[in-house]
Amino acid sequence: MTYFQAIILGLIQGLAEFLPISSSGHLALLQYFFGINGEQVLPFAVLLHLGTLISVFIIYWKDIAELLVELCRVFKDIFTGKGLRINANPTRRLGFMIIVATIPTAIMGLLFNDFFNSLYLNITAVAAGLILTGIILIVAEKMSTGKKDVTEMKFRHAVFVGIMQGIAICPGISRSGSTLFGSLLSGLDRKFAVKFVFLVSIPSILGSVVMEAPDAFAQGMDMALLGPVIAGVVVAAISGIAAIKWMIKVVSDKSLFGFTVYVWLVAIAVLGYVLIGA
Repeated sequence: MTYFQAIILGLIQGLAEFLPISSSGHLALLQYFFGINGEQVLPFAVLLHLGTLISVFIIYWKDIAELLVELCRVFKDIFTGKGLRINANPTRRLGFMIIVATIPTAIMGLLFNDFFNSLYLNITAVAAGLILTGIILIVAEKMSTGKKDVTEMKFRHAVFVGIMQGIAICPGISRSGSTLFGSLLSGLDRKFAVKFVFLVSIPSILGSVVMEAPDAFAQGMDMALLGPVIAGVVVAAISGIAAIKWMIKVVSDKSLFGFTVYVWLVAIAVLGYVLIGA
């Protein structure tokens, strides 16, 4: 893997992880057309995920700090016999909503991990996922603006968002797009919905890192790739920050249609390649 390839992969990972265009789908396509062996760059892929996590922590560090402090208070309440007190304050309720949303995602990931991984080798399946992403974005775009904030959000809404996030493990289906769809369909306020989408991505990304890391680093990492890997991770983090800020703006402005056009054009190009190649 060259510096150029690492930087391109990092750029795509950072942008596509948070913009509704599917990072998994784009990375699968780039690895296919670059002729990169997925097993050889698995450690790099794991580190790219950590790079995108840095983006979320930088943008939402205040919210994350508040959630961590509130988690400590939850443990204190449990040990002092006060119980969970889920509705003690909005921050605590948000934390529990994130936990509830993570559960169906984790279950789906564990049950269907092998199936989803097999789809990475099939660019036709990736194209199909991109088409579905476009449909999801159109529906999300047409939804009326909800009014619910975290105090009005129900656990069933969190479960639905978690299911949509689980579906997005399939390459080509955008995680941010599908979770945004789930949030808006649940009637959440757009500003709160986009924040919830990014905060709920933290345990999801961490979970994928934990699952992939043992196999990825079992054989160690080629030190000759250290330079390209560092470059790719830095680019992923920087582009991730830009993508989050861009996503906040487009959701507020209700301008998701451009992403629909993009993912459909990519899908058409891939399907055309497959047909011509056949």
